[in-house]
Amino acid sequence: MTSLPDLNTEEGRAEYRRELRRVALPLRWGGLSLLVLGALLALGARYGWLGLDNGVLPVAYGALAFGWVLVFVGIWKRTQHHKRRLQEGL
Repeated sequence: MTSLPDLNTEEGRAEYRRELRRVALPLRWGGLSLLVLGALLALGARYGWLGLDNGVLPVAYGALAFGWVLVFVGIWKRTQHHKRRLQEGL
């Protein structure tokens, strides 16, 4: 854990915002990637792009569901990090 930023200064607040943005970043980006992939697969099945048919829909829905789970877990982890930092005396 890094030292506590001084939230009374603009630089300290900017540093803390950067810190919060980095928390669980791979989870949130991975979830977003799966959401985009799932949406493209579902649209591909709907419109027949690249020869996709309805057989790919379970994979598309699975990617959408797992993507949302990753996004929510990332948000939860970031919130938990913020709560811990507040308890440390921010």
